[in-house]
Amino acid sequence: MIEFRGVTKRFPDGTVAVDALDLTVDAGKITVFVGPSGCGKTTSLRMINRMIDPSDGVISVDGRDIMSVDAADLRRGIGYVIQQAGLFPHRTILDNIATVPMLLGWDKAKARKRSAELMEIVGLVPEMAKRYPAQLSGGQQQRVGVARALAADPPVLLMDEPFSAVDPVVRESLQEELLRLQSELGKTIVFVTHDIDEAVKLGDKVAVFRTGGILAQYDDPGHLLARPADDFVDGFVGRDRGYRGLGFLSSAELPLGELPTVTVGDPAPTGDDAAWTLVLDADRQPQGWLQGSGDGPRVTAEHLVPGGSLYDVSSGSLRSALDAALSSPSGKGVAIDADGAFAGSISADDVLTALARVRSAEAAA
Repeated sequence: MIEFRGVTKRFPDGTVAVDALDLTVDAGKITVFVGPSGCGKTTSLRMINRMIDPSDGVISVDGRDIMSVDAADLRRGIGYVIQQAGLFPHRTILDNIATVPMLLGWDKAKARKRSAELMEIVGLVPEMAKRYPAQLSGGQQQRVGVARALAADPPVLLMDEPFSAVDPVVRESLQEELLRLQSELGKTIVFVTHDIDEAVKLGDKVAVFRTGGILAQYDDPGHLLARPADDFVDGFVGRDRGYRGLGFLSSAELPLGELPTVTVGDPAPTGDDAAWTLVLDADRQPQGWLQGSGDGPRVTAEHLVPGGSLYDVSSGSLRSALDAALSSPSGKGVAIDADGAFAGSISADDVLTALARVRSAEAAA
């Protein structure tokens, strides 16, 4: 657990970056600091590992005042990931990851073995071990940065806008990778971002800072979106917060409908040229849509229309269900099971009906 008690950071020119911060970061959870530029979120993060020392107040990690610990010793026990990874350009990927274990006195063979294990955990192939950072993509470098931060198995991990320098597709994959890792490792993670979408996706709890280093609201993502504390938070989370909030509502009661389907290689459907047919592979996994009878006697993947997003019934939310319905060219979303096989269809109307039921149940509770 990390605790801020009346923490203020005042710089020599009189600027107050963080103002009387009281906040508790839950152990084993992801806490996200979010807010506009100059709101003190990064300063708050960097005070945890004493990259910046507080002017007033107390920060404790597992009940121990950080100011009572040597700064270098404190940092060795806290993982730290920054933008663009901050890798050593003259060291191989394997040795970059081994940096902290080597500083802690591990022998080279043990440190490199741990590095190889972590490469696999974060999704890097063994062939990359002897490469240098310049030979990797931005997303791969960020994976190395995460692996390096985890190398000595620290209980606390600090992440300062680690995914902001990569393109949106890579960023989403890195976010999913972080959530997967966290489900396995259960670290205490403090994550800084300026992106509210990233904050509500990753955070078990989200701290919204306003300019001047003042904590505006600290809440779980669902409550933050549903009940902003004031006009500032309301404006910051955005006008589409109602749509984002669907991500925290269960779709367990959402009914699944039927769809006409055909398997790749089967005879093309006949009949209404405007009708949509979902095309499946041999494992019944969706491949796309076919409108009308297609361009040949048998169904091939060549002329399929992309199918939009898929709704996973095993872990879905009302948001993912609605997105699947809205992104489908046929107007019917495609639901899949945990193995990726076709499970049924969903409509936007069914999602809205389910939403009304959920809200009625919440009001009655």
